[in-house]
Amino acid sequence: MRKRREAAEPVVSASERLLFGGPLRYDMGWNQHADAFLALGFRAMLRRLPGMLASSLRLARQADARAARVVLAAELGRGAAQAVSLLAVNSALGRLLTGPDIGQRLRSAAPALEAMAVVMVVAALLRAASTYATGRLEPKVERVATELYLEHAANVELAAIEDHAFHKLLDTAQYGARSARHMIGYSARVINAMISLVAAAGVLTVLHPALLPLLVTMTLPSAWSALTNARRRYESFHTWVQHARAGQLISSLLTEPAAAPEIRVHGVGPFLLRHFRAMSETAEAEQARLSRLAARTGLIAGAWTGLATLATYATLGALLLAGAMALSVAGTAVIAVRTGAASLDALVLEINQLHEEALFVGDLQRMYGAAAERAIPVGGEPLPEDPQEVRFENVTFSYPHDGSPADGCPGPAPRPALDDVSLTLPLGRIIALVGENGSGKTTLVKLLAGLYTPDRGRILWDGVDAARADRRLLAERIAMVAQDFKRWPFTARVNVAVGRSAAPITEERLAASIAEAGAEEVVAELPRGLDTLLARNFSGGHELSGGQWQRLGIARAAYRRGSILIVDEPTAALDARAELEVFEKIRALARGGQTVVLITHRLASVRHADLVHVLEHGRLVESGTPEELLARGGVYADLYTLQAQQFTARVPAPRSC
Repeated sequence: MRKRREAAEPVVSASERLLFGGPLRYDMGWNQHADAFLALGFRAMLRRLPGMLASSLRLARQADARAARVVLAAELGRGAAQAVSLLAVNSALGRLLTGPDIGQRLRSAAPALEAMAVVMVVAALLRAASTYATGRLEPKVERVATELYLEHAANVELAAIEDHAFHKLLDTAQYGARSARHMIGYSARVINAMISLVAAAGVLTVLHPALLPLLVTMTLPSAWSALTNARRRYESFHTWVQHARAGQLISSLLTEPAAAPEIRVHGVGPFLLRHFRAMSETAEAEQARLSRLAARTGLIAGAWTGLATLATYATLGALLLAGAMALSVAGTAVIAVRTGAASLDALVLEINQLHEEALFVGDLQRMYGAAAERAIPVGGEPLPEDPQEVRFENVTFSYPHDGSPADGCPGPAPRPALDDVSLTLPLGRIIALVGENGSGKTTLVKLLAGLYTPDRGRILWDGVDAARADRRLLAERIAMVAQDFKRWPFTARVNVAVGRSAAPITEERLAASIAEAGAEEVVAELPRGLDTLLARNFSGGHELSGGQWQRLGIARAAYRRGSILIVDEPTAALDARAELEVFEKIRALARGGQTVVLITHRLASVRHADLVHVLEHGRLVESGTPEELLARGGVYADLYTLQAQQFTARVPAPRSC
C-alpha cells in the first residue's frame, strides 16, 4: 500500500502564537483534495481530462451556449491550421531546396508559401474570435455559478447556516465560481494544445518514425518540473492559507473604522504593525523556500532538456549523413519538433491548472447538493385565516451538538434550549417572555417563526401543526425586530421597506410605518431624508445612533404588517423617555389587533402585558398577568424586586446632635 503523503508542518511564529494561540489551521476543504492533487502524474491527468473538459463545457453552455460554440470551433480550427501549416512548410522547403535555379524553385514553392500565408491569416482570425468569445463567456460563467451559489445558500434552513460543517462547505464553495471562470480559458488552451500536439506528432511520424520518441524525451523534463513545482505550490497554499488570512486581518484592523478610536487612544498601531511584520517575514521565508526548490528543479529539468535536445539534433544529423532523410524534411522536422515540444509543455501546464480549478468547482457542486438536501421545504398545509391562538405542546429543542471535543472523547450533550415546554400564545394580545439569559426565550420565538422545528412536541395554530404547514405562508404571518437586527448598508427607504421586500414600495405605506414606530424625527434629521445612504464607508453615507436604528427596525416590522410582531429587547439602546414612547407604540399595535410577543429584561416594561410566560433553564416555570405573578411571589417577583432595588434611592440617616 502506498504511504499517504503528509503536508509539512507550518512554522509557528511568536506573533502567531501570541495573537492566535498557536498554528493557524482552518479546514477550508482543500485538505480533502490534497492527496488527489499531490499524487497527480501525467497519465492520471490525461485520464481525468475528459471529465474536466466536459464539466467546463457544461458550465459554458449554461452561461452562453453561442459563445461556447465559438470558442470550441475556433480552437479546433486553430489546431487544424497548425497541421496544415506544417505540411505547407514541408512542401515549401522541399521545392526551395530542389530544382535547377532559384527562380524556378521560388515559382515552384509559391503555392505552398501562399497556403502558409492564408493559414496564418485564418489562424489569426480564429485566435481573435476565440479571445472575444472567451472574454464574453468567462464573466457569464462566474455570474451564473455565483448566482446558483447564493440562491442555494439563501434557501437553506437556518440550522444549516448555523451548522459548522455546512458553513465550512460554504467557505470552500465560494471559490468555485471564480475557478469555474478560469476553467473556461484553461479548457480552451488545453484543446488548442492537444490538437497542435497531435498535428506535430502526426507530421513527425510521417517524416520519420524515430522522431516522435525524441519529441517526448525533449518534453518530459519540463513536464516533470511543472508538476513538481505545482505540487509544492498547492501543498504550501493549503498549509499557509490561514496564516495569510491572519496577516490580512491584522492589516484590515489598522484601517477599520470600528477599531480606529481604540487604536489611537491605546496606541495599538505600533503593536499591530510589529506583529504584521513578524508574520509577513514568516510567510516570506516560505516563499523563499519554494523559490529555492523551484530553482533547483528547473536546473535539473534544464540539464535534462539540453541533453535530450542534443540527442534529437544528433539523430537528425545522423539521418542526414546516412541519406535516410532529405535536407528539406530535416528542416520541417526541426520546426515540428519545436512546435510539438511547445504544445506538449503547454498541455501539461494547462491540464495541471485545469485540474486544480476543477477541485474547487467540485466543492461548489457538492455545496449545491448539500444545500438542496437542507433547503426550506416547499408547500404544505395552509394555516387558519384568523387563528385564535398558537399552542406549544411538550416542545423540546436542542441546538446541534457534534459530541467530539478537542480531546477526541465524546462530550456530554448540552441540556435542551427548550425542555418539554407547553404554553399558549393568545393572538391579538401582548404576551411577554421573561427570564434570565439562556432561559430559552429567543429560541422559543424562533420556533414560533418557523426558523427551527421542534425535536419533540408540536406547535399548533388552532389545531394545524406548524411542522406540516407551508413554511413560506407561516413566515408571511411573522414580523420580527431582533435585538441584533440587520442594519442594511442601503438607504433609509430600503431599510424600512425591506420588511416586505416582495411588495412594491409605496410612500403611503412608508409614512404609516414610520409614524407607527415614532421614527418621524429620525427621518427628518437625515440629510436626504429616506434617500440617505446609511453606510459611512461609502461616499455620502450617514451613520445612525443605536436608538435611531432601533426605531427604524420597528418601522421595518410595521412595514411588514405581520399578524404576529416579535420584539426582542426593543428598548436596549433607548433612553428612558424614548423607551416609554416605544412601549406606547407597541401597545397601540396590539390595540389595533396585532399580536405582540415581547422579550425584555426590563420587567417594569411588561406591566401592560396581557400575559407573561416566565422561562428558566429552558422550562416554563410561571404564567399569568404581571399582577398575578407579583402576588404569587415566584421567579418573576424575585427578578422584579431585584431590578426595583437598583432604582431605590438610599436616603442618608439624619445626623444626631
